[in-house]
Amino acid sequence: MDFYSLSSWLPFLLLLLPILSVLLLKHKSKEVERPNLPPSPPKLPIIGHLHQVAKFPNRSLWRLSEKYGPVMLLHFGRVPTVVLSSAETAREVLKTHDRDCCTRPPLAGPKRLSYNFLDAVFLPYGEHSKEMRKIFALELFSAKRVQSFWFVREEEVALMIKSISQAASSPVNLTEKLFFLADTIVCRIAFGKSYQRREFDDGKFHEIMVEAIAILASFSGTDFFPPFGWIIDVLTGLHARIEKCFHDFDGFYQRIINEHLDPEREKPEHEDIIDVMV
Repeated sequence: MDFYSLSSWLPFLLLLLPILSVLLLKHKSKEVERPNLPPSPPKLPIIGHLHQVAKFPNRSLWRLSEKYGPVMLLHFGRVPTVVLSSAETAREVLKTHDRDCCTRPPLAGPKRLSYNFLDAVFLPYGEHSKEMRKIFALELFSAKRVQSFWFVREEEVALMIKSISQAASSPVNLTEKLFFLADTIVCRIAFGKSYQRREFDDGKFHEIMVEAIAILASFSGTDFFPPFGWIIDVLTGLHARIEKCFHDFDGFYQRIINEHLDPEREKPEHEDIIDVMV
């Protein structure tokens, strides 16, 4: 009777054995491959935790860290993001493990505006970035080079103070003044041109800079939903804004380079950064 029972079940067991083996192997591989992730709040399908980030992201993240700890995992759309909320964890990432964490995320706006991450700010860590840093340290931002531009800072600060003094009887927007001062100093050091002296075409570069900053601060579907986010950017007009801003920057850069390469250009009293590079 026992033999008969075993014989009757044997074909079924032989059929079931491969299926059970596959299921066990899958379960085992999941256990092995499952990473030890930080704590994470419950998320919604597709958008992840985007709904938990309000108008002031720093406050929203701080409230979440109060509940889930100084290291937590959030999913912004389809992008997993580790959030650090203490000095100790930030120090560990930025100093102890800085080489593993120093590459910036490949965002759509910076990618286009930086010529596919060829600039110094968004350049991924690697041999090219090391060479770029060497050039900056030795040629552009050495103590001697920085000191050589002291007159620019002195002149532009004096002009700003004079401008504020002349408007003493009316309110002054210090945010605009300081932003304008920073822009002017950077442009004189980099390009040898000044806003104050109207050497730019009616503040065109300032407008491009303001638009670029607005673009980089805008919500980009491509950044949070990589497979289909570009459709969102096209519908919202962000894609067109990025392209226009890129071409405006590109035309401006080309004009500045052509001016510096012009053999009939009068040699300036002080070299700017473009002079050093070309």
